[in-house]
Amino acid sequence: MSHPFPTLESAMTTVVPAPQPVLVPVAGGGTWPVRRVYCVGRNYEEHAKEMGFTGREPPFFFMKPADAVVYVPEGETGEIAYPPGTSNFHFEIELVAAIGIGGANIKAADAMAHVWGYAVGLDMTRRDLQGEMKKQGRPWEIGKGFDESAPIGPIVPAAKAAGATDATIELKVNGAVKQTSTTAKLIWNIAETIEHLSAYWRLEPGDLIYTGTPEGVGAVKPGDLMEGSVAGVGTLKVKVR
Repeated sequence: MSHPFPTLESAMTTVVPAPQPVLVPVAGGGTWPVRRVYCVGRNYEEHAKEMGFTGREPPFFFMKPADAVVYVPEGETGEIAYPPGTSNFHFEIELVAAIGIGGANIKAADAMAHVWGYAVGLDMTRRDLQGEMKKQGRPWEIGKGFDESAPIGPIVPAAKAAGATDATIELKVNGAVKQTSTTAKLIWNIAETIEHLSAYWRLEPGDLIYTGTPEGVGAVKPGDLMEGSVAGVGTLKVKVR
């Protein structure tokens, strides 16, 4: 007689291959298990202006799947594919905050104790597809949450990147500077971002927060080399294949 419910043994056996965990190496040893990837939109004033907005609007968020993360070792050059469906593939250099202590409704005054470390990241964007979805009032994950859309360098413990919240952030394309600013110019700083974010989602260890990009975003094409940096955190070199 067959059992109407699965046994414990059968329930623990996956019926398709289980996905591999997404792990990002940590500077100094160990790996970071990526849980969720949150991104903050329009979080530098000049970038907001170049996108057609002004002022300190309430923060808003979007997400990328964990397996969109592409790890690139410090000092090496990684590669990402030019994605399908776009003819306007944009770079956005960002400081990434890594959450080590979870919580909900975290107050800004307590938020920095939840940050384990920092990394340099790229929020790659299919700008034309994002723009078309905006016009239609539809979700725009197709412009943000695609394969290989979140390159990242090693995660640096906060104690070794003490100046990350007031650091020069820069991106070069083929040697020419395209974006340059300081992380002190975030409209919503990291503590305030965590306060807002944790009011709607419970943060957990392993979460990454891409904190926003400064002005100067633009398109890349196959063969272009992007070189991003956040002073005191690291560099990130990515070529488009």
